[in-house]
Amino acid sequence: MGLDIGSSAVKAIELKPSGKGYKVTAIGVEPIPPDSIVDGAIIDGGAVADAVRRLFENKQFGAKEVAASLSGNSVIVKKITLPTMTEQELGESIYWEAEQYIPFDIQDVNLDYEILSPAGAQGTMDVLLVAAKKDKIADYTSVITQAGRTAVVVDVDAFALQNAYEVNYGFEPGAVVALLNAGASATNINILNGSQSVFTRDISMGGNAFTEAVQRELGLPYELAEQLKKGEDVEGATYDDARPVLKAMTDNILLEVEKTFDFFKATASNDRIDRIVLSGGASRVDGFAEALASRFNTEVIPFDPFRQVAIDTAKLGVVSADDLAPVAAIAVGLALRKAGDR
Repeated sequence: MGLDIGSSAVKAIELKPSGKGYKVTAIGVEPIPPDSIVDGAIIDGGAVADAVRRLFENKQFGAKEVAASLSGNSVIVKKITLPTMTEQELGESIYWEAEQYIPFDIQDVNLDYEILSPAGAQGTMDVLLVAAKKDKIADYTSVITQAGRTAVVVDVDAFALQNAYEVNYGFEPGAVVALLNAGASATNINILNGSQSVFTRDISMGGNAFTEAVQRELGLPYELAEQLKKGEDVEGATYDDARPVLKAMTDNILLEVEKTFDFFKATASNDRIDRIVLSGGASRVDGFAEALASRFNTEVIPFDPFRQVAIDTAKLGVVSADDLAPVAAIAVGLALRKAGDR
């Protein structure tokens, strides 16, 4: 089961193998109170655990083991170059090597790594290093334990997105694809070259920033601002009143995306992005996808996490897979994991 604990809702998806692919056996979304999670940190563990518990009251969820994920400033992802060594030597020396790249005390983080390239001619190899603060991991696993399940994998949002993309779209050798997930409080970016992640960044702006801007500019309570953001007229304001505010916030987020792409192009051998694959609840803000395509002059396609994953909406009691698709990508990617895999 993949459990995406976001700052506005928790999403869970259970998959099981079916033929050559997978099918969804259970799915659910449960909102959590505002400010229960801020910048990826769980502030109100009780409220989040209650939401997860409510999700699991759906009897279709049978799995006891859960894969969850983190993002934000408690997670560090870096590609590093090391002298060529065996897997065993790397396992023994990775903590020493990592220390110079991690801005936290090495005792305070959990580390993992993946060798990206075999030994090069210069006697070096590229290694993807990932570190996450132990206290953040403990906060997330504790919430899952309180809800009566066991966390067996803690992944990173950007890589869960990549797993879901691989299963649904496959990899195109040589193509540079930006996976962009615009969530409530953060926007995750993972740039792929073929099958390899070459650049990741989390921008600490998302759907909540749109709501807060509407709330501030139009003098509305949060709930009404949220409705207005989604295109519904409310008492005291119409959607047309909100459009300029939403456009200004879209421009702010796109500026950060542009900085990310510029930094990637300056540090990579490629100076192009062939396609942007867009997911996340905030991606549904009116004009966001169009602005993205216009700003970067590239194809923008909506991420469909059910493109190759079978989902029987009637059997699962879901009104529309299309409505769920934007917010389900990370949960699908997590559900593809299993205990002990790499």
